[in-house]
Amino acid sequence: MSRSTPATQALDRAGVAYALSTYVYDPDAERIGLAAADALGVPPGEMLKTLIVKADGKPACVVLASDREVSMKKLAAALGAKSAEMAPVAEAERITGYRVGGVSPMGQKRRLPTVIDAAAAAIPRAFVNGGQRGLQARLAPADLVRVLGATVAEVTA
Repeated sequence: MSRSTPATQALDRAGVAYALSTYVYDPDAERIGLAAADALGVPPGEMLKTLIVKADGKPACVVLASDREVSMKKLAAALGAKSAEMAPVAEAERITGYRVGGVSPMGQKRRLPTVIDAAAAAIPRAFVNGGQRGLQARLAPADLVRVLGATVAEVTA
């Protein structure tokens, strides 16, 4: 497994301190983020998942704890949109350049408007996908907010 991905390169360019961890990715896992947390032995609330959505038909990114569910109504409001829905898998992969299960909020093909759940942003250190299935980067979510210019909002159900 390569430890150099567009996500880790973007973190390096931004001067973000992070540590990489690898695990055996399970393509059959029902909930990828929870499986990653279990594999690395960390609480699910410290394993952040990255979801690609469409807000009023435009792509956006949301980051939240793997054990939480996003409220599309709250997310749409945070993005200044009337509605939000999950992007289809093929579209999410095309937009980001990553395969589902390896989508990182960093190093995407083009920067998307990003919302980080307020609870996730408040954690001192958390894991976020490193841009490849089975690769996680442990960092301060505050660094993600800063580097991505992300909006912090309560977006969980």
